[in-house]
Amino acid sequence: MVRPALSRDWQSEFERWVERFTEPLAHKTRRRWAPLYLRGLLLPGRRKSVEPLAERVAPGHFDALHHFVAISPWKTEPLERALVAEANRLVGGTDAFLIVDDTALVKKGEHSVGVAHQYCGELGKSANCQAMVTLTLTRGEVPVAIGMRLYLPEAWAGDRRRRRRAGVPEEIRFREKWRIALDEIDRATAMGAEFGTVLADAGYGACAQFRKGLSERGLRWAAGTSGAQKIYPADVKLRIPRRRSTGGRPRKHPVPSVKSVPAREMIDGRRWRPISWRRGTKGPLRARFSAVRVRVADGPKAAKAQHLPGAEEVWLVAEKRAKGEIKYHLSNLPAATPLRELARVIKARWSCEQPHQQMKQELGLDHFEGRSWRGLHHHTLLTMIAFAFLQHLRLGGKKRAPSLDRPRARRSPMSAARSSRS
Repeated sequence: MVRPALSRDWQSEFERWVERFTEPLAHKTRRRWAPLYLRGLLLPGRRKSVEPLAERVAPGHFDALHHFVAISPWKTEPLERALVAEANRLVGGTDAFLIVDDTALVKKGEHSVGVAHQYCGELGKSANCQAMVTLTLTRGEVPVAIGMRLYLPEAWAGDRRRRRRAGVPEEIRFREKWRIALDEIDRATAMGAEFGTVLADAGYGACAQFRKGLSERGLRWAAGTSGAQKIYPADVKLRIPRRRSTGGRPRKHPVPSVKSVPAREMIDGRRWRPISWRRGTKGPLRARFSAVRVRVADGPKAAKAQHLPGAEEVWLVAEKRAKGEIKYHLSNLPAATPLRELARVIKARWSCEQPHQQMKQELGLDHFEGRSWRGLHHHTLLTMIAFAFLQHLRLGGKKRAPSLDRPRARRSPMSAARSSRS
């Protein structure tokens, strides 16, 4: 991974661009420190924690820079709103995607806010880390991170002493990741985020409440699910059974005309179609896809703890990869949607991995050593703003990302920045 360059042109463009984020900071001292902190994140350097960062951009002023990011009570909402506006300018639109995901920040100690032994996707196993629920707006394979909220485990949420030490706001309670994700979608929507479809992996898509929450908000969505997810055919009927002639208690629930089956069984025997959804560095990316309209068994519980069909008819899409692995997805895209379009939409989710990786490796997302709720969310927001600036450079300063229906090859933002190195 290459480093962003700092040239005279880069510096002058940054000074002009960053004004949209400094203006909402009412205090002039904060308007001074915000650009310096952002520069520190963008400059080359092995560590982006506050002390080495201060040595690069504000020698002798570690205390002031630390106070700005970790202690100063500036509100994040005005900068979050400015970030959404910038993301809209760069990649927003009805053909953009809003991607829900989470990313882990690995930690060694036990006192950083929200740290716990939990699954870490970066390591592929459970580890001591903080889990952040993220939102990424993407269009034309150009992602811009616009949301990052800490998942507070139950053990933390109920521990008054730890909460007090980390400065967790009183109103913050334990919430499952899918609830945090819906909250973040509501926040982004209220701030004017422009997108057409929400995407998520199976960690969210397997949750019926999450899918229903998206549909209730009138959103189109596509999300991963498990091959074990119970499914009914789209034409399933419900009937009210007659009361037995011998008497007895009347049946409370309707009875489906067919039994539900796992998603993998619903796909068995169906025709597979090879589809290429985009061109990678080694040529076209291909897999085989199959899809069928279904109703998910996520309705009310009936007899024997079996779920009735949900009210919504959706797509069940299966993706068979080169080594035979099969992934399953659900989507409420219209019934007339072609299979190629379903594949393109589902595979657009990959682009959220780029900002997660680059913000960690290049911008110090996981380098913050403070322990407080406020400091963590200040740092993650400023890191997302720094990444948005790199995407601004990647698109030439003023251009919008082209639509996915007109794809073209692009360099990474880090490579684009490197080409301007003097």
